[in-house]
Amino acid sequence: MATKIKSVFYCQSCGYESSKWMGQCPGCREWNTFVEEVVKPTAGKTAKKAAGISGAGDNKPVKISEVVITDEERFDTHIGELNRVLGGGIVKGSLTLVGGDPGIGKSTLLLQVARLLSKDKRKVLYISGEESLQQIKLRANRIGDFSDDMNLLCETDLGTIEEIIRRQSPDVVIIDSIQTMFNESVSSAPGSVSQVRESTGVLMRIAKQLGISIFIVGHVTKEGTVAGPRVLEHMVDTVLYFEGDRHASYRILRAVKNRFGSTNEIGVFEMRTEGLAEVANPSEFMLEGKPENASGSIVTCSIEGTRPILIEIQALVSHTNFNFPRRQANGTDYNRVNLLMAVLEKRVGLELSSYDAYINLAGGMKLIEPALDLSMCMAIVSSFRNKPILDDCIAFGEVGLSGEVRSVTMPDVRVSEAARLGFKTCIVPKSAEAKLKSAFKDIKIIGVSSVQEAVNIIR
Repeated sequence: MATKIKSVFYCQSCGYESSKWMGQCPGCREWNTFVEEVVKPTAGKTAKKAAGISGAGDNKPVKISEVVITDEERFDTHIGELNRVLGGGIVKGSLTLVGGDPGIGKSTLLLQVARLLSKDKRKVLYISGEESLQQIKLRANRIGDFSDDMNLLCETDLGTIEEIIRRQSPDVVIIDSIQTMFNESVSSAPGSVSQVRESTGVLMRIAKQLGISIFIVGHVTKEGTVAGPRVLEHMVDTVLYFEGDRHASYRILRAVKNRFGSTNEIGVFEMRTEGLAEVANPSEFMLEGKPENASGSIVTCSIEGTRPILIEIQALVSHTNFNFPRRQANGTDYNRVNLLMAVLEKRVGLELSSYDAYINLAGGMKLIEPALDLSMCMAIVSSFRNKPILDDCIAFGEVGLSGEVRSVTMPDVRVSEAARLGFKTCIVPKSAEAKLKSAFKDIKIIGVSSVQEAVNIIR
């Protein structure tokens, strides 16, 4: 009997599945994103056993008391910032997805990791579906010398790739990129929803069965998410995103999912001619070039995971020439800026309805932590009144709708970082003032309970 061919429509943005074409996706509300793909029926139990697939009917439930817990076997990448983001190193048998804009440095970072691991006598297999061997060699020559434990392969057929991986048994495999991989069992084109999902499933099985750590590079959409089905991020163990302007020198590596560590850690890198270099002290890096005695400028401290980062917040408030004032926020939430300006109008009495306002986080960082509220309010008022804030002063605290200043997490770590970099004054929430004054004697602690009190300091 002939096998019946079934067609299914997938959303290219989120992977939503439908039996018919739709103009708008019910999952992500995007328009004209459905594509038709042919789905072959899955093999039955008999076919699986004939194909030699393990676990076809042999799996049995295990009592939870019989499960033995062992610490994850990790090995060092020799890149401190990457180790921090991964939670201490590469876990054996893990599947890691690395996403980012084109030209941001994904392939460069992974090639550097491959170089350092190969020098550590670990077998690395770098598989590229986008570049030739000569192109990879040119980039490798810029990074440094490689050992013979580093192997290159240009291939897109996943069946061939699986056979080579099983034969060579490397410690680490790098796939660049998952959108170029082709699985013969799926009839759709490479990069489609079905191909990306099935290819990732094959790589996940290889990683878990053979204990091989696999890194896969994923292209991103214009919204900044990995192209393909959303289930791709659910299948992998770790999801890393490269952030930053590819025309600037800095790069931020952020973990948005990590089964073996924290999802709040970030790594800071600087793009150089020889590749990506670690930024061991990002606070100093972010404060380079800060103007002195300039209105609308103040330094705040944000906590990313366990790391405090000092960053300059700049505000520019000017009279508008339009019927509606313009608001713009770079690096922070636009709606949060509008909320804080409404609080300043209502609770402080500033007439900001006829003024344009521009907020910028210097250095290109993207932060949405509530602890930035107080510093943003002070920067807006400073620019509005053209009154500079002391250069050796930082401020942090969450601002509520009543104009109150609320406490934030880890205030002692923030003050310690400010003192280390030479700041003399810290404006903090009133609730943390007593504790911080007793812990820090060499820095002036000013506690404020409302935005009005913080504005009076500017005066």
